[in-house]
Amino acid sequence: MSEAAKWYVIHTYSGYENKVAQNIEKVVENRKLHELIQEVRVPTEKATEITDGKTKEVERKTYPGYVLVKMIMNDDSWYVVRNTRGCTGFVGPASEPTPLSDEEVQKLFGVDTDTVTVNFKVGDNVRISGTAMDGFIGVVQNINLDDRTVDLLVSMFGRETPTTLPVNQVIKVED
Repeated sequence: MSEAAKWYVIHTYSGYENKVAQNIEKVVENRKLHELIQEVRVPTEKATEITDGKTKEVERKTYPGYVLVKMIMNDDSWYVVRNTRGCTGFVGPASEPTPLSDEEVQKLFGVDTDTVTVNFKVGDNVRISGTAMDGFIGVVQNINLDDRTVDLLVSMFGRETPTTLPVNQVIKVED
């Protein structure tokens, strides 16, 4: 599959969001469509409610009546989602599936969809910048581009100290 999966919004009956998400996941599992329909989410947020003088954390739906699906759009994936019980259709003009833009995905999930490239590799010396360890030199042990972090071994006070930092807080030391 050369086509990239995109996020789509599905409209559901109010209160059926979790059931629709479970039904889609079940069909994907049964029909082995993992490469077409990759992720199903019901957007939620944590909120604090105060009732009878007691505070408690609750999880409430951010967008009631909607489910988000990351999928590659083709006839099979469209059919699975469209014919799921409780689903009333895709969000878009004339119920035509319209993928979310990268900016909308960024706002919804707080993740940047842009790809990250770094100019250092495992074993390189890097200088830490913008933290309490500003100016320390470390050796790159691991680079995790998904989390946008880098694992370093930093020599501090005569000891090797492992630390994990965001990739934007390390600068390659030119030899």
